[in-house]
Amino acid sequence: QVQLVESGGRLVQAGDSLRLSCAHSGRTFSRYSEGWFRQPPGKEREFVAAISWNGGDLYYADSVKGRFTISRDNAKNTVYLQMNSLKPEDTAVYYCALASRSSGYLTSKTVYDYWGQGTQVTVSS
Repeated sequence: QVQLVESGGRLVQAGDSLRLSCAHSGRTFSRYSEGWFRQPPGKEREFVAAISWNGGDLYYADSVKGRFTISRDNAKNTVYLQMNSLKPEDTAVYYCALASRSSGYLTSKTVYDYWGQGTQVTVSS
């Protein structure tokens, strides 16, 4: 069993920065990828960013490219999402996810095996 716990979500103003963290525990993997998704109010969950097992491959949604940065610290079993220049349309519940694969198809929800419970990010205008 694997547990993922997100933290860092809160209410901020447009233009602010915020860093989300997601720590996982439980079962260990030799190689795994991680991603961030979000679900805006009344909408479906959508891909935000993903990182391969060694950080060599990074993926971003067009809507966040240039503003958000995903990174990971394997020693701490933690993945981060640095969000800069936040906009009201970034308001959503943000979820981290873990895929027991080294890379590939990381923009798809279907490849992820484990999910966190989500953290709310609200950006006021």
